[in-house]
Amino acid sequence: MRTVSIFKNARNQAIRIPKDMEFEGVTELEIRREGDTLLLRPVRPTWLSFASEPHADADFLVERPAVVEPGRFDLPGADDDARTESDR
Repeated sequence: MRTVSIFKNARNQAIRIPKDMEFEGVTELEIRREGDTLLLRPVRPTWLSFASEPHADADFLVERPAVVEPGRFDLPGADDDARTESDR
């Protein structure tokens, strides 16, 4: 366990996180009090934030290699699922 100093920053208390304990690549922390303990953890993107990310370019994967070998999924009766109930 390490000890750090608390100082005033405007009207807030603040601490400096030692270099060897820094949250690398993180710009925001979640803070929670449990009794007399403060817990800090990085705020991570959620799946909801994924939708706000830039979309792929319009030509992304326009030309792509065939990944399924021809004839590999040709199963007898596979087209039967395409029939409607009235056909059965």
